[in-house]
Amino acid sequence: MIKGGVQLSGKSKSSPKFVSMMTSVAIAGSMLLPAIASPAYAERGVVDLWKSIKPLATIASAMNTGAHPDDEHSAVLAYLSLGKGVNTFSVIANRGEGGQNEIGSELGNPLGIIRTRELQEASKITNVTLGMLSEQINDPIFDFGFSKSVEETLQHWGESFAYERLIRKIREDRPDVIIPSFLNEDSTHGHHRTINVLTVRAYKDAADPNVFPEQLKNGLQPWQVKKLYLPADAKKYNVMVPVGDYDNIYGASYVQLGEESRFMHKSQGMGRVVDEGPSGNYYTLESSTVKSNDKEASFFDGIAFTFADLAKEVETKGKDNKITKDLQLLQKDSEEVIKAYPNFTEVAREVHEMKKDVQNALADVKSSSLDQAVKDDLLYRLNVKDAQLNKASMEATSLVVKVKPDTGELVAGQTAKVVVSAFNGGDVDLRSIQLNLNVPQGWEAKAAGPVSFDSIGKNQTVSVTYNVTVPKDAAEFKPYAAPNLTADVTYKAFDTSSTVRAVPQNAVAVLPAYAMSLSPSATVFNTLKSDEAIPVKVTVRNYTPGASKASISLNLPEGWTAEPSVEEVSFASKGETKSVSFTVKGSSNVATGKYSITAVAKNENVQSNEGVQVISYPHIGTTYLIQPAELKIQAFDLAVPQNLKVGYVSSGFDNIDEYLRQVGVNVVKLDDKAIQFGDLSQYDTIVLGIRAYAFRPELIPSNQRLLDYVKNGGNLVVQYHKPEDKWKPELAPYPIKIGEPLIKWRVTDENSKVTMLAPDHPIFNYPNKITNADWDSWIQDRSAYNPAQWGEEYTKMISNGDPGEQEFTGTFLSAPYGKGVYTYSSIVWYREIPNLVPGSIRMFVNMISQKQSESN
Repeated sequence: MIKGGVQLSGKSKSSPKFVSMMTSVAIAGSMLLPAIASPAYAERGVVDLWKSIKPLATIASAMNTGAHPDDEHSAVLAYLSLGKGVNTFSVIANRGEGGQNEIGSELGNPLGIIRTRELQEASKITNVTLGMLSEQINDPIFDFGFSKSVEETLQHWGESFAYERLIRKIREDRPDVIIPSFLNEDSTHGHHRTINVLTVRAYKDAADPNVFPEQLKNGLQPWQVKKLYLPADAKKYNVMVPVGDYDNIYGASYVQLGEESRFMHKSQGMGRVVDEGPSGNYYTLESSTVKSNDKEASFFDGIAFTFADLAKEVETKGKDNKITKDLQLLQKDSEEVIKAYPNFTEVAREVHEMKKDVQNALADVKSSSLDQAVKDDLLYRLNVKDAQLNKASMEATSLVVKVKPDTGELVAGQTAKVVVSAFNGGDVDLRSIQLNLNVPQGWEAKAAGPVSFDSIGKNQTVSVTYNVTVPKDAAEFKPYAAPNLTADVTYKAFDTSSTVRAVPQNAVAVLPAYAMSLSPSATVFNTLKSDEAIPVKVTVRNYTPGASKASISLNLPEGWTAEPSVEEVSFASKGETKSVSFTVKGSSNVATGKYSITAVAKNENVQSNEGVQVISYPHIGTTYLIQPAELKIQAFDLAVPQNLKVGYVSSGFDNIDEYLRQVGVNVVKLDDKAIQFGDLSQYDTIVLGIRAYAFRPELIPSNQRLLDYVKNGGNLVVQYHKPEDKWKPELAPYPIKIGEPLIKWRVTDENSKVTMLAPDHPIFNYPNKITNADWDSWIQDRSAYNPAQWGEEYTKMISNGDPGEQEFTGTFLSAPYGKGVYTYSSIVWYREIPNLVPGSIRMFVNMISQKQSESN
């Protein structure tokens, strides 16, 4: 959780047992999203206290690298961070924009935002500092979809670009041990393989000053990781991590804690229930700068793990005995902190004693005669410890800090009130309290009262209200940027100062004065019916404070018209929405191609042409994506039979039905009652959405009803499934077995050659004549989870494969069954159709028109 909105680098919660918080001072190099509030839970104090003091006795660090959110080795991260107190980093390449979505229809950047927030929440649970190589929306390190090779991945990302980001993270975080999540194997996702290749290279290159020397000019120093480990198995390994060990303070094993974090990846269906009992994760030592044995007790054999170990290393340098004594004292301090647990006041006393000694050690190291590289290492580790002590002090003193704006939705030029408060819930008197609000450059923050206080006693609160003015040219909200409002609360306990950095409970966003959404947001202009108008509804949300007025108009392609040309809207208050309707007509001769219509809102002060997509789920809170208020149009010829009625069984992962309605198909979404008891014969076609058998529990027991529907003359279209989606070959009228491993049964090159094996089949001829051109301009993939075996009754519609690989012929199968037709397709329609790929829409219309083709 976020206690009082305190921004911490890796702690949260997912269930009452595992409540935690984010870190008090961000260590250099961490890239986090704005924190989102979690509810308070009853069981938290002593567990949070333990989480904050456990790292104080450990000076070692480890980094786990992965490609996508949910790639992290969660159980090992929990073991290292929560179990051993290791300073633990998770570095992920991209935001997962190319993945699937099991909780909604968001894809692309909106899905990337969801998955990033899920990753942040997961990282809090394991108390891990999260780093992202992808730094902004549409970053070059983008999840462009499934890849089978390192070469293709680096071609998209830019090899030097991605590698510079990884080297920079290593030099910022200075891990002792680094562990890529995957091996470079042919059966592995190309993105996973790429992170392995880059991590293995970076193990040495991060220490080479000639690699990206510009980083050194900007203050970073080369860093030699001491050990590189790769994933292994029980047959051959160097170290086994006992993730099944049960920790009685957390009331769970590290596997269970890791899975607790994985449950946050809800959009990917992650997380599993694990029983108690011994288990281990295995790793091989790929490279090392220290002497190692064949079998090791831990990743840190031969590496300084405690202050005592560090003192021995410094002692061997033979240059400064004072530093050795400082480190030995810190070893004693850390032991005293742990010994004082769970007495909050005594822990606070020992924490502040240790903090004083850390400050002394920092001063001594700076003035010492040690080699510069040794000094840099000591200063980094001591500064990490100082930040951890700030967090431990906050927990031990039971200090609750909050930053509460009167609104989290701002517009440029607005003034808002922000209250910064500090509550003392413990028995330690806190003195010399300073409440400072930090705002971006160009913003103004004026305190309406005193910001300094002599003391806060038990159960007392001090606060200050700031009047914050957003400049007229303020940058709009960016979902991957650091919070734009933070507060630094400084206080003294036991005569030693400590600082807590806090953030608001929810994201504070600068949004357009008027946010517009166009309905539809993407549509087809049918050149066979060029005289038909496009109805466009513009919904406008007022984000300006109070009442306002605006005129709404459309920017149109040349020669197009809209009626009316402009509409006026009036708002009584902030947050109110109004809708206006336009009738848009194309020019006299609209050519095949892409077109765009954008909405504009104007008044005497501002002009807006953007929309705000609010992304909100209980497990990640609310965030925003600002993008152009645009209607994308694809013009092409499309024949659609009249009076075609389709029943659509949605799995919740696609919105193909919406696009079918736009082109004139009568589509009815079928609920569970309709599937189990309704009259299915009224539908010319029934379509099952992707993976529907997994997410519509009524389908398996109703499958015979669907097959009878086909046998009696219906047309059933089934989109792709995974074997784990409860798919069984006998669900189809003639068996269809999906190929495994799934990673090998897909076509990832959207430009790969497609051969139509049955060009005379009705699917390729009615009502639209399909040609080779209809396979052009596809995006991301061709197909996923292709069948490996199928009954001879099916007609193989296409042959297609990635270049240099054997082609699949089970991607698109269709067979007569009784009086009807059954079609199974692994083509990724759910990506192509919302992106208005003409050939995909023409073929889908043909698929759902097979009943009509019989009479034509």
